[in-house]
Amino acid sequence: MVFKKGESGNPQGRPVGTRNKTTLAALALIEDEGEQLTRKAVELALDGDLQALKLCMDRLAPPAKERPLEAFDLPQLNDQRSVLEALDATANKLSLGELLPAEATAICRVLEQYRKHFETTEMTERLESIERTLMVRK
Repeated sequence: MVFKKGESGNPQGRPVGTRNKTTLAALALIEDEGEQLTRKAVELALDGDLQALKLCMDRLAPPAKERPLEAFDLPQLNDQRSVLEALDATANKLSLGELLPAEATAICRVLEQYRKHFETTEMTERLESIERTLMVRK
């Protein structure tokens, strides 16, 4: 049978969580040996095997996907101008290598939310002022 391009022979696909037969076979082989394998990996690591050491360390202290940023001074965010100053401070820290690009991006996203908040608040205040002026003129 020939399938059209982009059309699967099994449109529902493999059920979520289904394991590969090879993985299931490997798990069955080592099922009762977990404690001994772990002990051996620790022994190899203690004897200087760098791969075993890396394996053990990765299990003991896995790399953090996210970490708190070291504090740095941002201006108080009171208006759109202060948000621009905070963006400048963030760009400066990035250019000096004191922030990673992903960290600077995350900070800029937060600052953009503040900017939108201040912009919306200002527009709302202006609109309300115009409406009050029009009501007085009636």
